[in-house]
Amino acid sequence: MSNNSISDALRSALTTAAATRHLLVASDYDGVLSPIVSQPEDAVPNPASVAAIESAAALPNTSAAVVSGRALADLSLLSGLPVGGPVTLIGSHGTESSTGFVTEVTDGDRARLARIIAEFDTLAADYPGVRVEPKPISVALHVRNAAPADADAALRRARDGAAGWDGVEATEGKAVIELAVIKTSKGHALDALRVRSGADAVIYLGDDVTDEKAFAHLGAGDVSIKVGDGPTIARHRIPDTDTVATVLQFLLTQRSHIVIADNRRDQTS
Repeated sequence: MSNNSISDALRSALTTAAATRHLLVASDYDGVLSPIVSQPEDAVPNPASVAAIESAAALPNTSAAVVSGRALADLSLLSGLPVGGPVTLIGSHGTESSTGFVTEVTDGDRARLARIIAEFDTLAADYPGVRVEPKPISVALHVRNAAPADADAALRRARDGAAGWDGVEATEGKAVIELAVIKTSKGHALDALRVRSGADAVIYLGDDVTDEKAFAHLGAGDVSIKVGDGPTIARHRIPDTDTVATVLQFLLTQRSHIVIADNRRDQTS
């Protein structure tokens, strides 16, 4: 892959971030490491992107994470990245983590979740192509495979119904609405990762509406990258998942050079 697909501004930002003392590289899964597909279980990642994330996590003073709306177990299975491995996995928009920062779920939360699932099951039965995905503390209503009118109607009923119940947190993405029984945010997940790792700079790649919450938590020394079309507050944009692999490989090369140079200075000092 050619680095020519990366803008000069993005290359400069990546090179600057790669030179920081401790770097955190984080990415969404669907639409970033893996192309968007009609059947979520078929979302196979780009091997080059996964290899770059894993290689980054193996470098000194470098942390790596995948932050997804998927349930943690599902994310691990599809990505091939093990729970508890060097790449931190964050599931369910930040409420499940392979490193252990998970908000406590009460019996009341579980009862509320069961009620939402029942409500979504009713919606799915009314509209062909609508699918319900239960997760440990949330449930997603997917409408990507429904007719446009049915998709709109299902989402509208979800917004007007269960999304407005007390104790329910709603997150909307592309052709999906997810309702959680505890507060969720990819932005807060990034904050926790930054503190846990001691990172001086964060690079985050995302493609969905939910990733805007992550971009909003990044500062002047961080690098926010929007993948694909659509409005965004990210400072940089790339066209597709193939370019994600190019970006990650370019970053890995820059970071590796910095680490090698630092090691040589330590040995001669």
